[in-house]
Amino acid sequence: MHANENDTVVEVETVLGPVSTAALGTTLMHEHIFVLTADSQANWERDWDEEARVADAVTRLRALRATGVTTIVDPTVDGIGRNIPRVLRIAEQVPDLNIVVATGVYTYTDVPAYFRHRGPGALPGLPDPMVDLFVRDIREGIQGTDVKAALLKCAIDAQGLTPGVERVLRAVARAHLETNAPVMVHTHPGTRTGLDVRRVLDEEGVAAARVQLAHSGDTSDADHLTELADAGYLLGMDRFGLDTMMPFEERVAIVVEMCRRGYASSMVLSQDAACHIDWIAPDLMPLLPDWHYQHVLSDVVPALRAAGVAKRDVTAMLVENPRRWFERT
Repeated sequence: MHANENDTVVEVETVLGPVSTAALGTTLMHEHIFVLTADSQANWERDWDEEARVADAVTRLRALRATGVTTIVDPTVDGIGRNIPRVLRIAEQVPDLNIVVATGVYTYTDVPAYFRHRGPGALPGLPDPMVDLFVRDIREGIQGTDVKAALLKCAIDAQGLTPGVERVLRAVARAHLETNAPVMVHTHPGTRTGLDVRRVLDEEGVAAARVQLAHSGDTSDADHLTELADAGYLLGMDRFGLDTMMPFEERVAIVVEMCRRGYASSMVLSQDAACHIDWIAPDLMPLLPDWHYQHVLSDVVPALRAAGVAKRDVTAMLVENPRRWFERT
């Protein structure tokens, strides 16, 4: 990201280079292009056709762009199959869609084996090599490309703040403090892991306004979300379409309630969808017919409006809040 003389961020890195934050437009703040288990994919996938998968992704993203979405944020990092050369191939064929990518490590328990005996994993007190790697992705480029990460991503799920999760979270925090790249954390609101994130990031000196708590929409606990919003966090109401985890009506209702409480400026909307995810057997995907890139605009927004959410609040969640999150310093 780049700053002007007043230190206000006005550009954000995308796969095809920096763009003005004013040009982000309608933004889906949590989508993936591919979610893959790299080792298992390489060992067991017999039907993978790279050209067909790339062409399919291009088709899906062109269709999304035709709906008026201008930007997607793809927080695919180490642990869920990040492949920036592939994403770059796709982006070059959909040049009018901004694709923003991330750096970080995705784990619910231990650090990847690669880091287990490096840095503090090898000897307590050593600096964590993850920090420098994350900073390199932000400042120099990812996987030998010129594509730079615009945000940091990590995760904490129902397993809680394990030593591995805490190590990654602190490395992300330190890379943020060095680069000012904003932070997205996958959370599990059912067990209130956002509070663990808050404690650790407070200790590391990370401002809440620079942090997005992904998957906050997986709960109907408005009081818990209000506490996090009051602390300054951006709440990702970002799993629309995953109706087997939480029904559509409940996902809409919690956004409506938070808007009623005055927190439209604290939320973003998305689906956490992908062109292809190998975590789910293909024959199970029909159980999730609405889990796709266009669900928010085609179904969620009309439902919010019908429930009384003002148009200005919808605009805040889809346009203004994403832009402001990338601009804050």
